[in-house]
Amino acid sequence: MLHVDFAYAPVNDLAGFPLTVSIFADRAREPLRADVEAAGLSVLDSAPLAALLEDPPRALGAVAVLDCPEVDAAVMAALARLDARAARSGAQLVISTSIAALEDVFACCDQSAPQILVDPTQAERVVALGRVVVRTSGSRLRDLSHDDRLTLLRLSEQVDEIAERLGRLAGPGAGLVGDDKVFHLESPRRKFTGEADGRQLTRPPRPPLPDPRLVRRIIRQRQLRSRFFDAALFADPAWDMLLDLTAARAEHKRVSVTSLCIASGVPPTTALRWIGQMTSAGLLERVGDDTDRRRAFIALTDRTADAMARYFAAIGPGSPWLL
Repeated sequence: MLHVDFAYAPVNDLAGFPLTVSIFADRAREPLRADVEAAGLSVLDSAPLAALLEDPPRALGAVAVLDCPEVDAAVMAALARLDARAARSGAQLVISTSIAALEDVFACCDQSAPQILVDPTQAERVVALGRVVVRTSGSRLRDLSHDDRLTLLRLSEQVDEIAERLGRLAGPGAGLVGDDKVFHLESPRRKFTGEADGRQLTRPPRPPLPDPRLVRRIIRQRQLRSRFFDAALFADPAWDMLLDLTAARAEHKRVSVTSLCIASGVPPTTALRWIGQMTSAGLLERVGDDTDRRRAFIALTDRTADAMARYFAAIGPGSPWLL
């Protein structure tokens, strides 16, 4: 039997109408419904996670909200199926999970670029839904408390800050090109040397990655500051993650998303937002596990590794305090 999924409407058709939301959770579906309605969205369906495995599949709203703090084989199958459906239809996913289940959830959702929230508060869930509303239909949130409005404002400022920091991170030697991504990192132009008439032109050798012991020492020095000052004063998740991934690459080690969240020095949900932005910017890439499809890792792209190597070569090994 041919099944056609009519549940997702194009963005232009949604103007002036509440977005429809499918809720999938084995617990607390009523609180999730309240969050959805607080964000000005309309609940299309509310069902347990097992409903995602029904055949034929249920109609899917323009947004799917999931709560899966624990993951087993059935939940992973449901997530993978929903991820593929959302990628095909353009539906947006908002998934709440726990730090213990984060690796499995992240590994299952490699196509739809979901918003993943780790042990979120109600305000964080409403803010995530608000981002969907703003991006999709331009509608305004309604019935939000004063605290939730402040949280949404802070989130908007944080997203702007991420974009600004990534722009500075790429630096004048790299191009930021507007395309389908937020940013696009281009490798710096390599200078050629040789005779003026064009003969015997050669590329300068690419510097190696820094000694991982040096990078790990720098990371420890950066973390030491939090013993004496409020850690928020020095929060720089993008650079902390780049340092951790640079050391891991030099050590020939793979980095899990949970480990990278810890290295970022910010809450997991915030770290995941940075990881998503940095992946879109071409700084990081998702790497699957060839031996276990249920796992995925995060790594520097080759261009970013090259940029980190050149940066460390430029400042010299005797100047780690500049980091």
